[in-house]
Order: sequence, then C-alpha cells, then structure tokens
Amino acid sequence: MKRLIILGGTMGVGKTTVCQALKPFLMTGVFWDGDWAWDMTPFILNDETRELALSNTAFLLNSFLQCSAFHNVLFCWVLHEESILNELLSRLHTKDAEVYWFSLVCSEAALRKRLERDVARRIRTADVIERSLPRLPLYDALPSERIDVSQLTPAETARQIFQLIESGKRR
Repeated sequence: MKRLIILGGTMGVGKTTVCQALKPFLMTGVFWDGDWAWDMTPFILNDETRELALSNTAFLLNSFLQCSAFHNVLFCWVLHEESILNELLSRLHTKDAEVYWFSLVCSEAALRKRLERDVARRIRTADVIERSLPRLPLYDALPSERIDVSQLTPAETARQIFQLIESGKRR
C-alpha cells in the first residue's frame, strides 16, 4: 500500500528541510513541496492563483500516487486550516494509500530565531515574521499529529516522523 505523508507548519518551521532529511528513510519515494506551486514573481494571491496552486498540486500528487515506481509520496505545505487539507484530499486518489498528517510546531522564540536567520541570509523577506508567528496557534486546533521541533534538528525530526509512520500513527 502506498503512503501519502503530509507535513504542515507555518513558514520557517522547517518543513522542507525535514522532508529532505526524511526522504532517505522512505527508500522509494518522491517529494513535492507545495511552495513550488507558489514560486512566482510577483507573488499574486487571489482566487485564481489559489485554485491554480491547488489544482497543480493535486495533479502532481495524484500522478505520484498512481506511479508504480513510488511507495511513498511526501508533501509539505503550510496547511494551517483543516479545510485546506480536506479540499486537497477530496481531489486525491487515496483509496489505495495510507495518509499520514503531521504538523511541525515550535515555540515563538524558536520560530522568530529561524525566520530572522533566513531574513539575514536573504532567503526570506522581513515581513514573513509578522505573517508566520500568528499562524502558530492555529496548528493546536488541527487533528494532525503535532511535533514540536523547537529543540530538534531536522534529522531528529525526520527520524521521529519515520518511527511514527512505521508504528502506523496516522490521521
């Protein structure tokens, strides 16, 4: 049976880095970062681009789920509202897949430090701090498996997620 492994979390919490660290544990797998659906200049957020990002993401995830070469499909996106994931899942062919949903969370201080480091390295713009911090409490209301990464390295987080997947802990 295929596994669809979903990581959510606010901007800067470490989703992409953790997914890269998790890939070697998964052996036959593929990774799609939802941010890639939004990599545009200028960044335009409206109903049309939202639908485009969701449609493209669903198309790719379905393609990966249907490909016999992959046992694991790894996906990360902000996913701060359950309705976003539910809309995406309603478009996916998961009949023959186990779905795992994890939310990466951390303390406000840890998130601020990570974001400030990214801003200093010019990976992000300074406004991300004001956009990301208010989303942290939203993950407490989600029915995902929450993992506090405040004191964890990406490798430790990946190992913990892999152990949860292997033990069957899923949505």
